[in-house]
Amino acid sequence: MTRQLDYLAKPLRMGSNAALAAMAIGLIAGCSGAGSASGTVSAAPAPTPTPTPSAPPTTTAAQFAAQMAPGWNLGNLLEAIGNAPAPATASQETAWGNPVVSQALLKSVAAAGFKSIRIPVSWKQYADADDRIASAWFDRVAQVVDQARQAGLIVIINVHWDGGWLQPTYADQAAANARLKSFWTQIATRFRDYDDRLLFAGTNEVMVKDNYNAPTAENCAVQNGFNKVFVDAVRATGGGNANRYLVVQGYNTNIDHTIACNASLPSDNVVGRMMMEVHYYDPYDFALNEKSAIWQWGAAATDQKAVQAWANEQYVDATFQKMKVTFADRGIPVILGEYGAIAKTEYDPTQKYRTEWDRYVTRSAVQHGMVPIYWDNGPTGNHTLGLFDRTTGQTVHTTIVKTIVEAAK
Repeated sequence: MTRQLDYLAKPLRMGSNAALAAMAIGLIAGCSGAGSASGTVSAAPAPTPTPTPSAPPTTTAAQFAAQMAPGWNLGNLLEAIGNAPAPATASQETAWGNPVVSQALLKSVAAAGFKSIRIPVSWKQYADADDRIASAWFDRVAQVVDQARQAGLIVIINVHWDGGWLQPTYADQAAANARLKSFWTQIATRFRDYDDRLLFAGTNEVMVKDNYNAPTAENCAVQNGFNKVFVDAVRATGGGNANRYLVVQGYNTNIDHTIACNASLPSDNVVGRMMMEVHYYDPYDFALNEKSAIWQWGAAATDQKAVQAWANEQYVDATFQKMKVTFADRGIPVILGEYGAIAKTEYDPTQKYRTEWDRYVTRSAVQHGMVPIYWDNGPTGNHTLGLFDRTTGQTVHTTIVKTIVEAAK
């Protein structure tokens, strides 16, 4: 997710259609807003073996991506933005209401059958006026990455919304390119000797602030430039990054806008090591809008007033087929970096329709050459997306978890 009411409820922005324009609610943050800054992280993970530099990959990007499904997002944690003045000297990861990540949680995610984890990360709030990221924050991010790797998960880290400075306009291009290059040079250097089970994703849901319309030629050109800056910065650091799998994003991670804007990937000095990322939350009123009485979905719907038939099973398949033809069939794996539907237990206490949506979207994604990575923002109650208790690590929505894992096979 990107911005939600500036940054207050990070999880809910979607990369789908015009329904985004209706997003003006703080419904899935699990807290009242950005909140106060969190304290210093105290829990340390078990020692991790020193990562070794990666040899040139022997598998294609498509073969590697096949090992990643299904995936799970550690949302609303390392990308959480608090109220501490920049550069923050203490981790802000609990500012959106989630507890510090535990090894038990990540082991539970892996034991449930998830193969990969996407870890959204904020960097700017920990950087000084010259965009130098604090070493203590690098240590904390590496700590969580190592915990996830210890659990056996393939890891993706990114530059998430991060305050909204990645605006795809000519007016903002030079400054944004400079910061993006600086950040990725630092990030890639810190993680240079990690093997291929760590992937880098350059950005998240880049769009002109509050504008969900189709991108202009200017927007496309600048956003494609961001992808190129990211790739070149990482490759220039050498070591394991010379061949690392990299994930670039489509415009606002919207599938139609991605195909219009980003069908041509940035040039790379290594062949076949790039993936494309999009997100999916259609129909918005069912998947994310807690105020909507749309609570049924798909062919099993029984009440026409409770369903939006346009985004049914056929729509899912047709939409994902576009990504298959444009990318997967060309050997470019597609990361479905976020998807999910909130609980609406006031209408559907058994979560029948939510579970079926998760099942169908997951299965269709895999069938169309995509890696589905479920968006979990933490809270597990009504109108939320969380699947695991982040305090205990225990699975809360067992049926949904099992459904996703089975559908990805």
